[in-house]
Amino acid sequence: MHIAVIGAGVLGVTSAWYLSRAGHTVTVIDRADGVADETSFANGGLLHASHAEPWNAPGVVWQLLRWLGREDSPLLLRPAQIPRLARWGVNFLRFSSPRHFDRATRTNARLAVYSLAAIRELRQQTGIRYADRQAGIIKIFRDQQSLDKALHASRLMDEMGVRYSALDGRRAVALEPSLGDIAHELTGAIFYPDDESGDAHLFTRELGRLCGEAGVEFRLRTTVRQLLRNGDSLTGLDTDNGVIRADCYVLAAGSYSAPLGRQAGLYLPIYPVKGYSLTAPAQGWRNQPQIPLIDDANKVVLAVLDDRIRMAGTAEFAGFDTSLRQHRADGVLRQVVKTFPSLEEHLDRNALTPWCGLRPITTDGVPILGPSPLRNLYLNCGPGHLGWTFACGLGKVLAATISDEAPDIPAAELRLDRFG
Repeated sequence: MHIAVIGAGVLGVTSAWYLSRAGHTVTVIDRADGVADETSFANGGLLHASHAEPWNAPGVVWQLLRWLGREDSPLLLRPAQIPRLARWGVNFLRFSSPRHFDRATRTNARLAVYSLAAIRELRQQTGIRYADRQAGIIKIFRDQQSLDKALHASRLMDEMGVRYSALDGRRAVALEPSLGDIAHELTGAIFYPDDESGDAHLFTRELGRLCGEAGVEFRLRTTVRQLLRNGDSLTGLDTDNGVIRADCYVLAAGSYSAPLGRQAGLYLPIYPVKGYSLTAPAQGWRNQPQIPLIDDANKVVLAVLDDRIRMAGTAEFAGFDTSLRQHRADGVLRQVVKTFPSLEEHLDRNALTPWCGLRPITTDGVPILGPSPLRNLYLNCGPGHLGWTFACGLGKVLAATISDEAPDIPAAELRLDRFG
């Protein structure tokens, strides 16, 4: 079967890989000049089943409102977006109840554990490397309430196979000595030994190369303008380089899956949330961390990717605005330096590379995968802050579904029809 995949980010390329392995002929279409040139370009660098809880935890909406319009806040809701958020926002609030949050956390954790096993298998089969490091991830906390919430989520995720160890401040510093400068600030930490880190852009590029060697065709610099629908199926993709036809289609276009879906009469409850990252040379930082870190209080992450430092964080509800606001990127650096004061004296600010991208967030915090109401259109979108973490797992389940095989994990809870 000939399958056209819309999107050459990490979800589109992993979809293409597993579909090709299942024996299908695959064409990948993307408007960018290269593979992984948009949201997959410079993310936080973490493969973290430990971060499987959705963003709409109980109480987060009131945090958003408290930080409304504050440019220095880690979660920023721009007032102009409030009218555009009406339908999505109401359901985001509805799914923030403890019952929904716990269920979504378990669903995401199961998928993340499966997906990390898949990327390990892929590494073994292909020898693919991407500045990867298998050192686990440590989350640090500066107040007891945040630590208690994280421990509750960790217990839920542990049921799905996410191992963790709770640490006091002293044990956290013993595990990661670079935290010594802030030992007096730490209430505690949680270590997740099975998490990993690496360069998502490099991973996607390398897998794209392997896809090409396996016969996958990439149609880059090709913008899908419209999904052509006739009755209950698609008949093709109208692009700026002509109509592309296939037997089956996969929509894996990140945040842009929602507007493309609307053209075919589908409502996908996905909203773009902008995140920022900074990349800097790592050489010369004598006290650099050996374990990637998530700083809960300051909402930032840090990972060392071979000879580079990747810092990322913030969530900005600004619609499809992809403009890079330097003060927001600078805010990420300020928060990281609070945790690693020695980084300040090492950094050459002229060598910093800022970036921003749009995370596609669903109203319940769980990705959308599987069949759509159109009989030959399948969905792989809405992974939120866990796109790379979920990518291999979603690709494997998608390939099984399209090939009429039973997936390895339950897939009904990922389908679009869960929204009613």
